[in-house]
Amino acid sequence: MPEFVFANRRFNNPVELALHVLGGKWKMPIVWRLRDRVWRYHELWRDLPRITHKMLAQQLRELEDSGLLVRRELSAQPRRVEYEITELGRSSIPSIEAVRAWGDHYRRCRKPRL
Repeated sequence: MPEFVFANRRFNNPVELALHVLGGKWKMPIVWRLRDRVWRYHELWRDLPRITHKMLAQQLRELEDSGLLVRRELSAQPRRVEYEITELGRSSIPSIEAVRAWGDHYRRCRKPRL
């Protein structure tokens, strides 16, 4: 497949684009959690060990910009922010399930080097 431009960025193939949208340490775990219900910001932060507030906010913003989730700021005191997966985000779940299954398979087949 020839390279293409999407959103003013050049990609060599669709896999590269998919990794741009969902790649990294935190995006797939965030989308995975949102598949079943709406989550509040602090619920996500507590459920994702070792993620910093800065990283969570950045990843949520990027996922929102990509159209995979929506952010809702509720007019309650104290302020509440909720995140919900979109239909486009939901379409990524089978891919995430495949990556999870392959990771589990790889873990069982390979012994880690110490």
